Amino acid sequence: MTPLSLRSLHKTLLCASLATVFGVLPFTAHALEKLKIGTVVWAGYGPFYVADALDLYKAHDLQVELQFFNDPALIPSAMLGSALDGGMLTYDQVVGGVAKGLKHKVVMPIDFSNGGDAIVADKSITSVADFKGRKVGFNPLSPSDFLLAYALKVNGLTDKDISPINMTPEGIPGAMASGSLPVGVTYEPNVSQILGMPGDKFHVVYSSKDAPGLITDVLVFDEQVIARKPAAIKAMMQGYLDGLAYMQSHPDEAAAIIGKVLGVSAEEAKEQMSGVYNIPLAEMGNNFVQSEQTSSFFGSGAVIATLLKDNGQIPAIPDFATTFDAQFVEALAQ
Repeated sequence: MTPLSLRSLHKTLLCASLATVFGVLPFTAHALEKLKIGTVVWAGYGPFYVADALDLYKAHDLQVELQFFNDPALIPSAMLGSALDGGMLTYDQVVGGVAKGLKHKVVMPIDFSNGGDAIVADKSITSVADFKGRKVGFNPLSPSDFLLAYALKVNGLTDKDISPINMTPEGIPGAMASGSLPVGVTYEPNVSQILGMPGDKFHVVYSSKDAPGLITDVLVFDEQVIARKPAAIKAMMQGYLDGLAYMQSHPDEAAAIIGKVLGVSAEEAKEQMSGVYNIPLAEMGNNFVQSEQTSSFFGSGAVIATLLKDNGQIPAIPDFATTFDAQFVEALAQ
């Protein structure tokens, strides 16, 4: 064997030894952390859909699996059973869950509904006062339920003044099209579907635009998941910010991506997105400040919890400071 081949053999053996001692890190991709997140089809979650489609989480060493639900009320129980790491919920769901003992906490506000949630009715019904004695379809313990309860209250009515019909948000369009349901509470894209039905029979009587900031979509994790996976949670929030930045710099491309998830064209996606306001990092801190404004979890929480308690849906009003964990927003804002 020549000296050169001896050196080659020595080098091969040395590399093998080093690989045994240190592993094969130089030759193996870094393992990504993973999060499984429950969500629904909703224009306000657009930044997450963009981040998912373009794999923007990878730059932050994260892999996110979005699991879609037809009924958002099922997401908290899936989180409780560890089928999900976290979920995209509305703040009223968090208030209701915490009041019943769940340890779920908001880590980030996502968007305000600004007309994307609505009460749609036959055009013979011109006001909320006209709901009295009518069938109203909505999903109990959901944003639709909360919006309806608030609309009834500010118009001097209660749930005892209507005939409630339990159905999912996706079931509302079909029921209204059949003529069996005069009033339905749902969200986009169902609202646009109802308004676009032949005959121009339906219109919006009340929407989240009439109660700005009252319905806030939030990213939620159980406190045990927060303790176990803080880096992954921060990475997901960074993915949201990257997705939002892409939406702002590439509006047409982003609308096409979001439209695929919503099941509509890019132009229709833009129309639905106009019904929500995605919250930028610079404004997220406002939600955690103690204030009576509905843009604050304390302000909107007081309205939410009072309605839920009056309706018998929660035993007592919770401490709103226990419904969120502001550490991630504070860290990203520094």
